[in-house]
Amino acid sequence: MNLDYTLHRVQPEDWPAYRATRLAMLRDTPLAYLETVDDALAHPESEWRFRTTRAAGPGNVGVAAVGPDGAWVGVMNGFLPAPGTAKLVGVWLEPGHRGAGGTGTGLAARMLDEVVRWAREEAGAERLTLLVHEENGRAIGFYRRSGFVLTGRTERYPLDVRQSELEMVLGL
Repeated sequence: MNLDYTLHRVQPEDWPAYRATRLAMLRDTPLAYLETVDDALAHPESEWRFRTTRAAGPGNVGVAAVGPDGAWVGVMNGFLPAPGTAKLVGVWLEPGHRGAGGTGTGLAARMLDEVVRWAREEAGAERLTLLVHEENGRAIGFYRRSGFVLTGRTERYPLDVRQSELEMVLGL
């Protein structure tokens, strides 16, 4: 694990880095997010400012993985949709920084540990849930290795209702 990488809590003033990271996410793994690159590119600055302000606000957390050069290489977000339940969303790490075949930085696990800590200690959640696209085997594998289990619940994928998202949960 390379400790030259740091974790940074997303703040309102981070909107340019957040925007750049979101666009990279959408280009890299379009099926994983409920937004297209074209939609994201059309957002005004005010939308990006809103997103980073929300990520830093009560009941929310945004965690960015930052490289030694100060560039964001990943992000992970959580929020409280209901008392006792936190939800993991917007998870991404640049391909060259992912586990097997990448640099082996352990960044995904470090970001997840921070979101889990936030959910348990700051948000008082008893469980952390997520939805993952049924064809995103790499993400499903990471979540399973991290202790998440499939609940059997599915939702139609909003960008193509012929596909599904699978719900997974981690007890806290």
